[in-house]
Amino acid sequence: MTPRTEDRPQMSVEEFEELERHAPETVRLEFINGRVQVKPVTDGNHDHLIAWLQRLCMQHRPELWLYGDRGMKVERYRKGRARPDGILAPFGFPAGHGDWSDTAGVLMAVEVTSHDSDTHQRDRVEKPNGYAGAGIPVYLLIDRDDGSVVVYNQPENGRYLHAEKLPFGASVKLPDPVGIILDTAPLKEFVD
Repeated sequence: MTPRTEDRPQMSVEEFEELERHAPETVRLEFINGRVQVKPVTDGNHDHLIAWLQRLCMQHRPELWLYGDRGMKVERYRKGRARPDGILAPFGFPAGHGDWSDTAGVLMAVEVTSHDSDTHQRDRVEKPNGYAGAGIPVYLLIDRDDGSVVVYNQPENGRYLHAEKLPFGASVKLPDPVGIILDTAPLKEFVD
């Protein structure tokens, strides 16, 4: 008989950080909801979408930077660790932070869906809750599976109170404190 999830011993954040330090460079690990998760290595289209967003953020908000794969401390009450595909924060944000940054000062977390069996649970369920729980004002999900952009905002009590899903090609307003409008027409060629 397999033990129920709640009966299994939980890994501590310290144990996870030690495991993550020794993982090969080809593996990216996260610690969400008390579980170790392997985040897939990105493909070229994934990287291109992050570069597209980074360029737009620089044009509209030059005082900010979209940092890729920055280790973040999320889920205050569960002490989670995540590596968003991007975080929008003031330029110089991670200086002196070590491997894992607190979320104070982060305006937006960004994820681009990957082609693996955990995408739904990780990017559409667990990440919004983790980022909201950490107080990140905006979570942007670029969903290549159905050609949509989902903007989550208004974090409260570990959940975002508002989410808006728009198709690739729409004009997408990233609410304050981000304050950028994205023309997502270029994303149409990346529907998988």
